[in-house]
Amino acid sequence: MPVSSRAASFAAGARDTLPMIVGAAPFGLIFGALVATTPLATWHGQLMSLAVFAGSSQFIAAGLFATGVGYVVLWTTTLIVNLRHMLYAANLLPHVRHLNLRWRALLGFLLTDETFAVTSSHFHRHPDDPMGQWYFFGSGLSMYINWQVWTLAGLLFGTAFPRLQTLGLDFAMVATFIAIIVPQMARMPWAIATVVAGASAYLCQGLPYKLGLLVAVTLGIAAGMLTLHARRRDGGRASPTGKRDGGLGANPPDERTGLRSQESTTGGAQ
Repeated sequence: MPVSSRAASFAAGARDTLPMIVGAAPFGLIFGALVATTPLATWHGQLMSLAVFAGSSQFIAAGLFATGVGYVVLWTTTLIVNLRHMLYAANLLPHVRHLNLRWRALLGFLLTDETFAVTSSHFHRHPDDPMGQWYFFGSGLSMYINWQVWTLAGLLFGTAFPRLQTLGLDFAMVATFIAIIVPQMARMPWAIATVVAGASAYLCQGLPYKLGLLVAVTLGIAAGMLTLHARRRDGGRASPTGKRDGGLGANPPDERTGLRSQESTTGGAQ
């Protein structure tokens, strides 16, 4: 594979992730500022971003640590919150199955909500891209570097701006997640998972230790997986055009070239 081709795919992944990077920047800044107000040392916060690289879980972990909960509760909560990545991995697996373990481990570590949104969209448009892993790598690594930079900025300047968390910067991440979720809701398993998780989060918001979020994530994932399993068991429901929808892993036909029409009629290649 020519080096220039790998570099071009890598650059394309980073470029397409730029809007997500802008949205995640304030989130990383606020996380760093949050850590600065807890008993955690500065290097603890940076190490968490380097080793965990999961914004939602890091926020929850820092908040729970500040309340003095036990490690079992902390680990269990963050584990369940991150279980959504199993759905992401299941969707992307057919496109990286051919890679060796080192590649898959690296891409799995770099997989985030934002990278999944960008990469899955790319694979739906180019399902047979031979350089898809480099596109994936460019998207994931750009998000990773961005997260480290803004975490460090929050850790260094969070104490100088103690009211940073009240400035509304976190809305940028909310907008980013809306941009991620809404296009995915065109597929039934994602729509059901989103509705169930949202309703559960609202109804359980009064639970202590952010257990309402844990319940919402669990129920949302369960609803999405059950729906996906039911659709796959039925072989995919026929669409008005007579084609089948394979659920989370289905690749839509290319309207311009008609490619993958055979896969569409059999429930998708995945």
